[in-house]
Amino acid sequence: MNRKDPHRALPLPPASGGRREGDPPGRRRWAAIEDPLPLESGIRLPGVRLAYETWGQRAADGSNAMLVLHALTGDSHVAGPAGPGHPTPGWWDALVGPGRALDTDRWFVVAPNVLGGCQGSTGPSSPGPDGTPWGSLFPYLSVRDQVTAEAAFADVLGIDRWAAVIGGSMGGMRALEWAVSRPERTGSLLVLAAPAAASADQIAWGSAQIGAIRSDPGWRGGDYHRAPPGEGPHRGLGQARRIAHITYRSAPELDSRFGGEAQPGEEPAHGGRYRVESYLDHHADKLVRRFDAGSYVTLTEAMNGHDVGRGRGGIARALARAELPALVAGVDSDRLYPRAQQERLAALLPGAGAAHTIASPYGHDGFLIETEQVGALVRELLAPLPQSRTAPVPVSTPTSPLT
Repeated sequence: MNRKDPHRALPLPPASGGRREGDPPGRRRWAAIEDPLPLESGIRLPGVRLAYETWGQRAADGSNAMLVLHALTGDSHVAGPAGPGHPTPGWWDALVGPGRALDTDRWFVVAPNVLGGCQGSTGPSSPGPDGTPWGSLFPYLSVRDQVTAEAAFADVLGIDRWAAVIGGSMGGMRALEWAVSRPERTGSLLVLAAPAAASADQIAWGSAQIGAIRSDPGWRGGDYHRAPPGEGPHRGLGQARRIAHITYRSAPELDSRFGGEAQPGEEPAHGGRYRVESYLDHHADKLVRRFDAGSYVTLTEAMNGHDVGRGRGGIARALARAELPALVAGVDSDRLYPRAQQERLAALLPGAGAAHTIASPYGHDGFLIETEQVGALVRELLAPLPQSRTAPVPVSTPTSPLT
């Protein structure tokens, strides 16, 4: 008997679950970077736009602006409900708002969708120079390239220096790269559940996910965006999500929730699934309907190549550049980015004390789930920072045009 197809009773998945031109904008705005963006590879990427969202009001001198950077399958929607234009609720909704850790009565919170992403920013699914999706022609990106784009984005907004740069996982990699490459523009730093460089183990997990996507016949070499529903690389993307999600949670949590039990109404010996399989299928199906396989490959490749010490004399010398207040934290049950990596990072950052611990049974996802503990870390980082004495101004007064 064949195994249960998790898509059998659902509408066929689209070729790409990423945002398409003409979809509702939701809370997004767009910043256009006028000049082609120079990449580490030597390529200059034309027509770059970054989608972003903001909360609070910017001070006239921009001194209250803080940058919040999302993880692999996140986007600019840090706070707010799901709805038209936003397939999921804000991923740190409990942290953003008046009186919350990211207090919008005090701070101007800015969150861009990463370069290479699929929720409004330039990436494999967005229109290329000829108006068709970039697809296989989209170039390789590094974390440094993504931060180059974010620096150009800050220029468009007229922000010379962020009061704080905050991120977890892939967002933590970018936050760290900001501090190392542009310390003069990074007022303070919070890195959650991220390393100074990707390890062989982390590269192996990422490469298995990339391989799952590229082995799907629907991948079509990366040029699948105009395929009919059900004929894109959703099976490969779903398998990549299953692999990833195992690393995002802890073994004790999965065992305590699911054990070796069968999914109700199914029998594994006769083609049915275990409860944990159904759980992974659920998360895979959700992702293929809101994310793009090309973006998943692009961003995972960037994470695999993350190394702040590359070309800078090694990790220790690179981190010594970041002479600014910093706070580093890891999740005690994280098996993807073990806390020992954050301990090493904190020891080498001049402005950081000992690494903090987020206590959680949920593994790597603890930095998203344990919002009370994360909020306390944010407050600790921001408490010493001066409050802006300048009158707030709307964000619609940048130095370059917005689109």
